[in-house]
Amino acid sequence: MALVVVPVRYPLTKHSRRTLEEAVEIAHERDAALTVLHVDLYQNGKKVTRIDLKSAVERAVGPVENARYVVRTGFLVEESILDEVAAENADIVVIGSQQASRLRRLFRRLTDNPDIDRYLRTHLDCEVITVESARA
Repeated sequence: MALVVVPVRYPLTKHSRRTLEEAVEIAHERDAALTVLHVDLYQNGKKVTRIDLKSAVERAVGPVENARYVVRTGFLVEESILDEVAAENADIVVIGSQQASRLRRLFRRLTDNPDIDRYLRTHLDCEVITVESARA
């Protein structure tokens, strides 16, 4: 079964809800499992539980079949996302346009290559879908 990973903020922002909705739709269309990922930053000192994350997601989009909720702790959100994508061998990553721009800045610093989609396909063999903040 294919796997879709969607990183979100907690509490869910308007942009995170939009990205989450798109990821749920993609997972449904492709008959894929879904991993909803939140990264707790060490430096913020906040602790979000998987139950908190699941409850917020279900309030926003309703119950999600074949969903897994993951809370990682790290110093950099982008690095933690890449670690999760690699660890889970994800097929698809759905990210919001704001997250995409942060990832581009990170890749520019690390690789002089801001092409996230190509980088991930080359290094992690996954598809990246970027969701615009507002619905058209």
